[in-house]
Parts: sequence; structure tokens; C-alpha cells
Amino acid sequence: MLSRNWRHLCRRYSQAVTFRTNENSPAQQNDKQVGLFYTVNPDLCKQLFSHGGFPKSFMKQTKTFTETAIMVRQPALDLINCIRASDMDQPAIRYVLYGEKGTGKSLTLAHLLHYAHEDGFLIVHVPWVSEWLRRITRHKEMSNSQTREGLVDLPLDAAAWLIHFKSQNQKLLKSGNLKTNKEYVWSKREKTEVGSPLSDLVELGINRVKYACDVIDALVDEIKILSNNKQCKTFVAIDGFNSFFYPLTRLNTPTKRKVEPDEVTLTSSFMKITKNDWKNGVIVVTADELSVPEEHHESYLPRYLLYKKGFEHLDPFVPIQINRYSDKEFMTCVSYYRDRLWLRGPTEIEMELKFTSASNPYKFMEQCAPL
Repeated sequence: MLSRNWRHLCRRYSQAVTFRTNENSPAQQNDKQVGLFYTVNPDLCKQLFSHGGFPKSFMKQTKTFTETAIMVRQPALDLINCIRASDMDQPAIRYVLYGEKGTGKSLTLAHLLHYAHEDGFLIVHVPWVSEWLRRITRHKEMSNSQTREGLVDLPLDAAAWLIHFKSQNQKLLKSGNLKTNKEYVWSKREKTEVGSPLSDLVELGINRVKYACDVIDALVDEIKILSNNKQCKTFVAIDGFNSFFYPLTRLNTPTKRKVEPDEVTLTSSFMKITKNDWKNGVIVVTADELSVPEEHHESYLPRYLLYKKGFEHLDPFVPIQINRYSDKEFMTCVSYYRDRLWLRGPTEIEMELKFTSASNPYKFMEQCAPL
């Protein structure tokens, strides 16, 4: 039996409810826009997310709806306010987004990336760590590192990440203001001189794939120096960061030995940039159950997912929980789906969907999807 309060709420929201905001700039959004959807410009969306950053299910939805709409949620606004209020002359503050599966950690990170781009940050973004360490593929290329003994390279993944980095930071890289502070010798014929544009270093890793992992390591060092010298401010965003600390990967050596995350050169590079031994930067990571096998899904709390090693690596950090939809957010999402003709039928079905999805954003989206 429907509760009177819920019937009243459904009836009130079904009557020309406002579910959009015209304020499409994250830097200008405030508490008035909480629970409303804003639209990301298609060109900007392509620049920031064409190589990753949105969950696959959300990407399918954006193609169906012919637009990319992100809900403004309180955790994202809180974190943006924290960034604005922080002293950039102090060591970079680490923030950890956590919450149940499907509550919107990746989309909150995407919202923050939009803000970082708009505010002129150099972006260092890893869309999904498990793509490197846990993705199953028969032809995944792996080689022994020529510069770091005992470690393995993932050259194709590294080159793909450099393309992503280049796309997200094209304006800053094209300006030519960011230059290398060291000389890098790659071979007898190839080297990167001191004072070369940072874009040259990136292009080398893209065009000479066998050097891609070493280029990323050099790039991390250069970014930290540039940030310390206030030549740029850097926004580090890593989704599924806890995957770096799960004991085993799905990578195997030619002798069928399992490779541990610590033995991958990409891991060591991104461990360096998530230390707080540099300034003029912000570090935001997610701890996500989906980035590790199901047998490690007993808790969504950072201390459990990051293991002792990951927790100590990030400590001290600011934890930010991403919760399920509030009643207002759920009804806003209902109105958006109805506007897109994704949800039809009487308002009574909304109560059923609310309870069957438990107001979990992903479960609700999944229930409204076609069979």
C-alpha cells in the first residue's frame, strides 16, 4: 500500500519538476543546484573522457540520450569548496572517495575533472586501474623493464595513457610554457634535452612505445618539479586506486608466475605522484569494490579496500563518502528519465523502483534499461 507521503511526493514532482540547471560550469555551481542535472559540452566531453572516465553503462546511456548530463551532488561541491579553501603552498592534500557499489564515485570524479579543467589544472587522470592490472586479454603486451630491474612494463597501456594525458591537457601542452628540467637519454640517438617542451616528452612516449613506461615515470617527476616551482597546478585523479594494493594481478610472466602490482612500472610511477611530498596540487582517488575480485567485497570502507599498505601510503587523507540518492535526487532522476522517454507508466511504479533499487543510482539505471 502506497504511503500518503510518497504519493504526495510523486504527484508534486510529476507536475513540471525542475530537474535541470542551466549552470553548466562546475566552478559556478552551489547548493542551489544540488540534485539537478547539468549538461557537458560534447567537444569538452570528447577532450576529457574519450579515452575513459565514464562507466561503460553510463556511456551507453549518454549515446541513447544524445547528451552527457551529470547530476550535481553534494560530495562534489564539498570537495570543490575544500580545494578552493586549501593552501596550495602546503603539501598536496589527498582525498579518498568511497561508498557502496553503484553510488556514483566515478561520476563524482568526472564532475571534479570538469572543474579541474575549467580551473586551469594540469590533469593526471587514470580512468580505471584495473584496466592495467586485472583486465583479461590474451594478447596483453608485457615486457621486462630495461631500466628498473625486476619490474615489468605494459608499453601499450602506457602509450594509450599518454594519448589520454595529451587529450586532456592539450591547451596547456600546446602553450609551450611547461618545459623539462632534466635531460633524458633514451638511446644512443634519442634523448630529450633540458628545456624541451613537455609535449615533446609525451610525443616520444606515444611514438616510441617501448619507452612509454619510462616516459610516464619521467613525466611524473617533471610534473612534481613544475608544480613545486608554481609553473602549473596539478590535479591527480585515479579511479579504483585500491587495485594497486590487491595482492595479485591477472598478469603472468612467460613462466606462468603471477605478477604482483609492485612489480609493474606503472604502479611505481603513480605511487610517486600520490605521495604528498610536493605542493601546488590536489590528489583525488577512489576506493572501489569493483576494482578487485568479488571475494574482497566484504566492506566498502577505505581501510579494508586499501589494505594496510595502501592506507599507510595515503595517510593522512580526507575521506568523502558517496551515498545513495536522497529522495530529492531520486525524484529528479525519475523526472530526467521520463523526459528522455526512458521511463513511462503511472507514478505508482516509481515507488516500486525506489524500493527495489534501494535508491542506488546504478541499480536504478539498470532497472530502467531495456531488456
